[in-house]
Amino acid sequence: MDATFGPDHEEHPMASPAPGAHPPAPLAGIRVLALEQMQAAPFATLMLARLGADVIKVESPVGESGRTSQPAVTDASGRPAGATFLRYGLGKRSVAVDLKNARGRDLVLDLAESCDVLVENLGPGRADRLGLGYDAVSGRHPGIVYLSITGFGADGESPYAHWPAYAGVAEAMSGIYEHARTPGRPPVINPMGGLGDTGTGMFGVIGVLAALRQREQTGHGQFVDVAMYDAMIAICDIVPNFWSLGVRRDPDAELRMPYILSSFRVGGRWCYVQVSREHQFQRLARLLDREAWLTDPRFADRFGWHDHWAGVIRPALEHWAKDLSATAAAEQLAAAGITAAPCNSAEDVVHDPHVALRNMLVAIPRADGVPEPVLVAGNPVKMSRHPDSAQTAPPLVGEDTRAVLTDLLGLSDTSVDALAQAGVIAADPRTAAGPPA
Repeated sequence: MDATFGPDHEEHPMASPAPGAHPPAPLAGIRVLALEQMQAAPFATLMLARLGADVIKVESPVGESGRTSQPAVTDASGRPAGATFLRYGLGKRSVAVDLKNARGRDLVLDLAESCDVLVENLGPGRADRLGLGYDAVSGRHPGIVYLSITGFGADGESPYAHWPAYAGVAEAMSGIYEHARTPGRPPVINPMGGLGDTGTGMFGVIGVLAALRQREQTGHGQFVDVAMYDAMIAICDIVPNFWSLGVRRDPDAELRMPYILSSFRVGGRWCYVQVSREHQFQRLARLLDREAWLTDPRFADRFGWHDHWAGVIRPALEHWAKDLSATAAAEQLAAAGITAAPCNSAEDVVHDPHVALRNMLVAIPRADGVPEPVLVAGNPVKMSRHPDSAQTAPPLVGEDTRAVLTDLLGLSDTSVDALAQAGVIAADPRTAAGPPA
């Protein structure tokens, strides 16, 4: 679960491979300008970076809002680095620019001309108000692929277009909270820690890749509009689909469903189990030495499995598993052809052998004297010609401002110093004063 971090971010990640080295990354040669904050757009650009794109993160001189999330660590410049930022900052370069300053906005427009993709989630209409919207950018760079992530669409026509939108907003409105709510209990909010953000980011990546492919064919860029609400409707499609098929419920009454989709206690832990087909129920009955269930009228149809889960099936399952661990129980169920898995705790995930084998946790060394590293998720996309590679650590605020402005815009060090003195940019995070209280 370890990762190797480069000494700095000034070396462009698109150099040609040495003879015998792996072929170029899938997105080698693609440069992304990210006007991003918090999670949805940063997740999208993290995936693009992991596929080989050069991602330049534009943030204010005090850092984007994800840096102030909690819990947090103290970075090498003495500033806070929040959990949300740490999860999505790997492999990016940071340019700190004051977008409230006209000169700062001009710098961003200049940078956009050297990029293939621009990604923004600044909030509904804010990029346009800053003069950094699609029309302004594409007017100078018609080939740009411009991804806008908003809560309810970039055209402003949704009745909710002016609402601020975090993941929970899109999740709540998708219907999944009510669909999954336990009778008589309030909904569980953010049960997956921001699915509305990560799901939206994934759809954004799909849109960007499709637009880049189409640009190869036509020579034209385009605007990619991904709404968080739309993304959650797609991900939680079971809600309107089941409703249309007549599965409608009073959320404060138990929903009678034709399958087992539940959990049972084993070894002091919970274990998930799913039985949704007749052959699976037959396998379960035989494994539990309850073959009489196969001719029992109570289990004549799938609804009977649900009706007698709590009083008959689960007690039998827990008795069968009483001397097993959750993992061993899941293993035996799986061997019998029954879908099951232990409900892991955080510690279980951190020490899981599959997670280690697949390099699915990246350890970020801390700069505040705490020996235990920060763990963030690794890359779930495994490619035979693009193996997992070392990633640079999340950047300090403005760590790459000087390198980017000199390399891409041709500014001199003197010009960069003047912009920093004027407060247009921040270019030296290790010596700059911390953010205002």
